[in-house]
Amino acid sequence: MEVLSELTNNVLVVTLNRPEAGNALNGALSEGLSNALTEAAENDDVRTIVVTGAGEKIFCAGMDLKAFAAGEDIAKIGMGFAALRNCKKPLIAAVNGHALAGGFEVVMMCDLVVAVDSARFGIPEVKRGLFAAGGGVRLPARIPLAVALEMGLTGDPIDAARAKELGLINQVVPAAELRDAALALAARVSANGPLAVQATKQLMLDEIGNGNPSLMGELQKKVFTSEDAKEGATAFAQKRAPEWKGR
Repeated sequence: MEVLSELTNNVLVVTLNRPEAGNALNGALSEGLSNALTEAAENDDVRTIVVTGAGEKIFCAGMDLKAFAAGEDIAKIGMGFAALRNCKKPLIAAVNGHALAGGFEVVMMCDLVVAVDSARFGIPEVKRGLFAAGGGVRLPARIPLAVALEMGLTGDPIDAARAKELGLINQVVPAAELRDAALALAARVSANGPLAVQATKQLMLDEIGNGNPSLMGELQKKVFTSEDAKEGATAFAQKRAPEWKGR
């Protein structure tokens, strides 16, 4: 199964389970994530959700570019992001390894973050002719604009220490302590009034804004259906440098 779910003491641990592919987001994984979060929303026993990845090196490598190059509908991949965006219950990312592109955006869609000290974070989509259409739009609301633009325009990653310094991460821990640290944080959240917690999350996110959905849809259609987007993904699959056309 591409997504595993485990409920423990009011905390649902959702695991992205494609370690052989760096837990990359394809249609099946995104659908599984959406289903897990939808079920969690309807389960009163779930008060807090922890999202993590299988394996020891990669939390999520982002969108499965090989599937995208082969023509997979990006709407299927968007299912997971939509479920994260609409989730009213607190989300904690337990980042077990590198979180890049869509993987970093999954982290950005979460409310709190615990990460291993070896993790790296970045939105390198521009290197493939794409842009961070998921949670990446929240980045300027969480760190200085100049830093967000540097990450978005260069596509270069930062390490966990820098991410903590910028306020992107709540805790940085050794790998052996990740699960316990994430569950302990989740327990602190779950101990509070569920309705009050959900209202606090909603009001704080509304205060910082969640981007312009209309503009996002327009740009996503323009960029993700472009020749450059196809070329970027194809070049990745063929392990070569892309040849941009600007269209």
